[in-house]
Amino acid sequence: MLTPELKDCRLLRAARNETTDTTPVWIMRQAGRYLPEYMAVRSKVTFIELCKRPDLSAEVTLSAQQILGVDAAILFADLLPILEPMGLDLEYAKGEGPVIHNPVRTSAEVDRVKPLDDVSSLHFVFETVKLVRAALPANIPLLGFAGAPFTLASYAIEGGGSKNYIGTKRIMYGDRGAWHSLMTCLVTSLIKYIQAQIDAGCQGIQLFDSWAGCLSPSDYAQYVMPYTKAIIDAVPSNIPVINFLTGNPALLPLQSQAGGQVIGIDWRIDMADARRQLGPARGIQGNMDPVLLLSDTETMRREVTRIINAAGRRAHIFNLGHGVFPEVPPENVKTLVKLVHEIGANS
Repeated sequence: MLTPELKDCRLLRAARNETTDTTPVWIMRQAGRYLPEYMAVRSKVTFIELCKRPDLSAEVTLSAQQILGVDAAILFADLLPILEPMGLDLEYAKGEGPVIHNPVRTSAEVDRVKPLDDVSSLHFVFETVKLVRAALPANIPLLGFAGAPFTLASYAIEGGGSKNYIGTKRIMYGDRGAWHSLMTCLVTSLIKYIQAQIDAGCQGIQLFDSWAGCLSPSDYAQYVMPYTKAIIDAVPSNIPVINFLTGNPALLPLQSQAGGQVIGIDWRIDMADARRQLGPARGIQGNMDPVLLLSDTETMRREVTRIINAAGRRAHIFNLGHGVFPEVPPENVKTLVKLVHEIGANS
C-alpha cells in the first residue's frame, strides 16, 4: 500500500512522469565497500552471511540511505541466492566472487534447475524488506531488485563470470527447447520472488540485466526480450519497474519494448541520444560513469549538469551507470547527491 507520503515522493513522481521539486537520485551499490559504516558490519561476517542476516542487511540498507541523503533505499541483497533453492550449489569464494559448483553445462542438464513452488526459502530477503520499510522515513521508497532471466541463466550455465558466454550461447543457439525451458523456469520463479518483495513492503523494483550486453539486437529480441517482458508485465502497474541493462547501447530500443516505467542505462550511451530514442515521457535512469566519482567537485558538477539538461527535469532519476567502486571516497558520493539536488532544482 502506498501512503500519501510515498505516493508523493520524488522518485515515484519521476517514474510517473510528474513534476518534482528537483531531480531524484539514488546510487547503485550505495551500501558498499567504499562506506566505512558498511565495512564495519561486513568485517564481522562473510558476504553471504550478511545477505542472509535480516538485521545486518537492514542496517546497511538504512545507514547508506541516511548517510548519503539519497531519495530511495535499495534493498541490500544479491542477485544469485534465488538460484540455491532452484538446485544450484552457490558459493561466494574469497577473492573470486560467486561460484556455482554444479553449473548447467549441457542442454540435458537444464532439467536439474527446478522452478520455485514458493519462495519461503528466501525468507531472509522479505524479513529484511519489512525491517527496512518500518524504519525508513515516511517519504523514502524502498526499491527491491532481482536479476533478469538472461543474467541468471548465464550464471547458472557459466558457473561464474565470463568474457564470451560460450556455454550460455551454445545452449541458446543449439537447443531452443532447452533454452526456453530454463528461461521459463527462471521467469516463473522471479515473478513469485518479486511479488513477495512487493508484499513485504517494496515500492519499486529494479531488474538487473547486467550481462545482456553481450548479445546482438536480433539475439536479444529472439532469446531474451519475451522472458524479460513476461516478468515486467506481471508486476502490479502501481509498482514502477526500472529495467536496467548495461554494456550495449544498440539494445536500447528493444530494452524499451521489454517494458518498465523507467529504463536504466549506463554511460556508454549519451543521455541526449537515449532521451531522443525513448521520448520525453518515458522514465529514464542514469547515467554518470562511476569513475567520475574519483574526480574533483567541478568536474562532477559539469557532468551532472550535462546529464540533467540532456535528460530533462521530468521522468529522470539520476544514478550512476553502474555501482560505486570501493576506491571512491564517501565524501565524493555525498557531494554528488548534493550536486544533483542543487542542479536539478535550478534546471
